[in-house]
Amino acid sequence: MPINILITLALLLLTALVLSRIFTLPRNIWLLFISQPLVMSASSIIVFIGGILSSKMASDPSLATLPLTLMILGVAAGSIPAAMLAKNKGRKFAVYSGLSCSLTAAIIAIFAAKLAVFELFCFASLLIGVGGAFGQQLRFAAIESSLKSDDVPKILSILMLSGVFAAFLGPEIAVVGKDLLNSPFGYAGSFLLLAVLTICSMLIMSAFKNPTFNEDKTVGEARPLIEIVKQPIFLIAIGTATIGFALMSYLMTATPISMHNMQGHSLNETKWVIQSHIAAMYLPSLFTPWLVKHLKLKGMMFIGTLIYAVVAFIALSGHDVMHYWWALILLGIGWNFLFLTGTSLLPQSYHASERHKVQATNDFILFGFQAAASLFAGWVLFNAGWHWVVITSIPFILVLCAVIALYHKHQKSLLLTSVETN
Repeated sequence: MPINILITLALLLLTALVLSRIFTLPRNIWLLFISQPLVMSASSIIVFIGGILSSKMASDPSLATLPLTLMILGVAAGSIPAAMLAKNKGRKFAVYSGLSCSLTAAIIAIFAAKLAVFELFCFASLLIGVGGAFGQQLRFAAIESSLKSDDVPKILSILMLSGVFAAFLGPEIAVVGKDLLNSPFGYAGSFLLLAVLTICSMLIMSAFKNPTFNEDKTVGEARPLIEIVKQPIFLIAIGTATIGFALMSYLMTATPISMHNMQGHSLNETKWVIQSHIAAMYLPSLFTPWLVKHLKLKGMMFIGTLIYAVVAFIALSGHDVMHYWWALILLGIGWNFLFLTGTSLLPQSYHASERHKVQATNDFILFGFQAAASLFAGWVLFNAGWHWVVITSIPFILVLCAVIALYHKHQKSLLLTSVETN
């Protein structure tokens, strides 16, 4: 592999070693920290080149974002089977099932690119999403690997930090592998390198041990799902994470096509913006444990929403590289705050015996909305332009403001109940 990819992998291992000396956490956390970026590279490749490659293979250019949409639909469709498989067969079995699916998808994508068959590439993207659904469950495996509930924001921050390496690995192997294998529009070799990374992830996860999660026997039978989802805290958690994720995907999906295909910016400039965006999604995790401690989750939610408003303002200001760069950098930071908040709040909505079905429901809704957002982004972009992509995101920022108000009301209600009880 080229030196820059090897350096990134070496830095990943070094970072895991240093952090493991700073934070006393179970070994599973560090295995997940190393393995996760290798798996996440698949999604960053599709984000970066999926629309560019598809616009050349598809008969209708407006379908360029369809592979990305199918990838996210795959995550949504695979979320419930992934959670149920983890429940019945254990987290490790589920992880290997997802990695096997990702490896199969990478091999199919190689042939799709070599044969320039758009439909086959769409199928590969769907399978990448199904494999990604199992990867998304890793954050719950990490939470369950620790017996201390106070460690949850810290564990999530550490795990999300590993995404910085995926930010560089995915787009880098996409560019490096572009002409590695002969194909009409290139990029077949990119998926060959992805297959190699997936195999490496399989080898690393062989040392993973199923978490010994203690079921809470004091809560009685698991409640019906409808009763759980009606809780204000569930609605707040899923609203924060889902809207934050969907808006991020909406703007991110449209960016490479708008930059490279419509505005004529170079592939390297587009790669730089996407890499910076994905890095910005995860790099704030270095500081989020400290921020959560001082700002609390409500403060994180408020700042994340405010950042999204600034993103809309910058994105409407012009089409220069720096407009895209600043908008995508802030978009990544805002997503980090909102996704961390939503994921941290979710365990407050369920008992131990209910965790798998609630986690599955959460991911199904989250990635279902993200898939719709990515598909809508392509339609709006090709029919109305970049500015309308941004303008149509503003109402959802206002919905986030309503979620913040609901969370404030919920906290106030809990405080009053606590006072009356005492």
